[in-house]
Amino acid sequence: MALEDSKFGQGFIKVAVAIGNEIHLRSLRDAFATIMPLYILAGLATLINNTVFTWLFKGATLLKVQYWGTMLSNATLNISSLLVTTMIGYFLAKNRGFDNPLAAAMVSLATLVTMMPNTVQIIADGAKKASNISAVLSYTELGTGGMFAGVIMGLLATELFIKISNIKALKINLGDQVPPAVGDSFNVLIPVIIVLCFFALISTLLYDTTKMNVISLISTFIQEPLRHIGTGIVGTLIIYTLANLLWLFGIHFSVIYSTILEPLLIVNIAQNTAAYSAGHAIPNIINLSLVQAFALLGGSGGTLCLLVATFIVSRNKASRNVAKLAVLPGVFNINEPVIFGYPIVYNVALIIPFIVLPSLGIFIAWLTTVLGWMNPMVVQVPWTTPMFLNSFLATGGDWRAPVIQIVVFIIGVLMYMPFVKINDGVVAKQVAQEKAEAAKQA
Repeated sequence: MALEDSKFGQGFIKVAVAIGNEIHLRSLRDAFATIMPLYILAGLATLINNTVFTWLFKGATLLKVQYWGTMLSNATLNISSLLVTTMIGYFLAKNRGFDNPLAAAMVSLATLVTMMPNTVQIIADGAKKASNISAVLSYTELGTGGMFAGVIMGLLATELFIKISNIKALKINLGDQVPPAVGDSFNVLIPVIIVLCFFALISTLLYDTTKMNVISLISTFIQEPLRHIGTGIVGTLIIYTLANLLWLFGIHFSVIYSTILEPLLIVNIAQNTAAYSAGHAIPNIINLSLVQAFALLGGSGGTLCLLVATFIVSRNKASRNVAKLAVLPGVFNINEPVIFGYPIVYNVALIIPFIVLPSLGIFIAWLTTVLGWMNPMVVQVPWTTPMFLNSFLATGGDWRAPVIQIVVFIIGVLMYMPFVKINDGVVAKQVAQEKAEAAKQA
């Protein structure tokens, strides 16, 4: 019995699909995918600010031109929580089939602001001690520090807003004689008031009783513990391995990866970029750029290694033809031709290196960073950036990163080679059986 037809296989598929289709996780995936270009821009701006500009300019001139990158960071990383909250409100409402997702996005954003502290500590230029400043919003809460709070507030506020908005008695219908935008606004007027007043009350009670705010509470007791578990080396390897296993059943690994692991990895790389831009210590070894640079290697499963191994040892004409067609897309980490053409899907002969190699790549990258043999990843680059270039850029120009990638790549090729031979044998046997069955029927 094939693995995918076994009771375990069928049960695994059902659980994985259920996780991927869970509406809140799906909304998170959609939200982070939407704002991804802004994070990539922030990474590139930080890289240029801290490398290219430092090569070209010095002193006061350097500070002046770096203002460009600072403004881009403010427009992207430093308002991360606002961006995330707004997008989650929109996509959760849209996935729920709610007829006014823009109103849900607005309410989510406003709710997050009600939860932010009204007084913050700020160090003035030239001062040595922080001062309490009222009636301002700090980039600490607006940016990466408030991202997870933005996620929670976006989900909670949107769900409550949708439920209240569906109560007919609370709708104000002005009829068809007013512009649609005006009618839609009055339709949700009472739900908007109820939701915002409710969360403002929670914020008030929390401050009056504990002098704390929801942002700091969520960050301290939820965001940091969850992120450290999920993006620690063990948690990352477990989740990524399970995600890659889905390909065996023909299910895209993003069902698990994009909904569970990737949002946490994005928070990590965003924090790294902010720290790098500010000249602070880099906080997170495991992050989105590290996983993409050392786990993909041509796409999920490190399939560029498979293609090279195929050219070296395979004697199967079909496999070699697929490898020729797939090598150019593979350079840009696009490997659907391999996944479905080689194939990887339902191919037990290749599943071991396909699953083990990415996890090994992540572990080697983590270990070499811990040992100081490679700088931490601080820039988020597009996932289609070719191998060697992606690690060089992501580490802020550390030449050692591509060297370590080469080592992982060679290991990957050697790992795939015996399994390519096994796959050749399996394919040859299957062809022989099909010919024998055809001969019998003839």
